[in-house]
Amino acid sequence: MSNRVLIHTEDIRRHYRMGDETVHALDGVTVDIYEGEFLSIMGPSGSGKSTFFNVIGGLDIPTSGRIFFNDQDISELTERQLAWLRCHNIGYIFQTFNLIPVMTAVENVSLPLIFSGVPLEEAEERAAQVLARVGLGDRLRHHPFELSGGQQQRVAVARALANEPRVLLADEPTGNLDLRTGREIIELLDGLKREAGVTVISATHDVKMLSTSDRVLWILDGKIDRIMDRQDLKIHIGTLDGQEVV
Repeated sequence: MSNRVLIHTEDIRRHYRMGDETVHALDGVTVDIYEGEFLSIMGPSGSGKSTFFNVIGGLDIPTSGRIFFNDQDISELTERQLAWLRCHNIGYIFQTFNLIPVMTAVENVSLPLIFSGVPLEEAEERAAQVLARVGLGDRLRHHPFELSGGQQQRVAVARALANEPRVLLADEPTGNLDLRTGREIIELLDGLKREAGVTVISATHDVKMLSTSDRVLWILDGKIDRIMDRQDLKIHIGTLDGQEVV
C-alpha cells in the first residue's frame, strides 16, 4: 500500500425518499482510500456500506458531496466520460456472480474487453490469459452451470480484471461460498493486491476478510463509525469442527 490517495470522498450524502420519510443512507462520509490497499467496508445490514460501495464505484450518484478518483472530480464527468472511467479503471465483483449463463467462461470474461473496443479474437485471447491467471485455464469453454460456485466466482474475478483496472470493487465476494472456497477467493484478491498493485475495496460481512485487509472501515447509520489498521485489530484464529475460522 502506498501513501498516495487514489479515491477521496468529501462529505458524501445519499438520501432517498420512501413515502413521507427521508432515508439518510449516507450522511456526511469523508475518507481517503490509498493506492494499492485492501480496504474492507463493514457494517450491519442497512448501515449504508453498499450505498457507499456503489457511490465510489460510479454506480450511484450522491445527493451531495464530491468524489475524486485520481484527483479527478467525477461529478464533473459526462455520462460518457464516467462510463469510460468505469470501464478502464474499475472492476466489479458481485456476490451473485452475474455471469451470462448461455456464454462460456472465456466469452463472459471477454465482454468488458469487447465493450471497450477490443477486437473479438484479441479479446478472447486476453480473456483466456486472465482465466489462466485465476486458475481456470482448463475451463475456458465451460458454461457457468458446469462450474462450481468457487469457479464461477473466479470467472467473475477474471472478468473484473479483464481491462486491467486500478480498483477492484468486490460486493460480498464470499457471501455465496463455503468456508474453504471463500478463503481461496480472499487469498486470490490479496494476491492481486500484492502482485499487481490493484486497490481492493470490499463491502463484506465476512470476518475472514480482516486477516488480509490493510484497513477496515465500519459504517453505522450512514456515517463512518471508525477506521482501523490491520495491526490494531485483535484477530484470533481457531478451529470449529476441524475447520479453521477467524
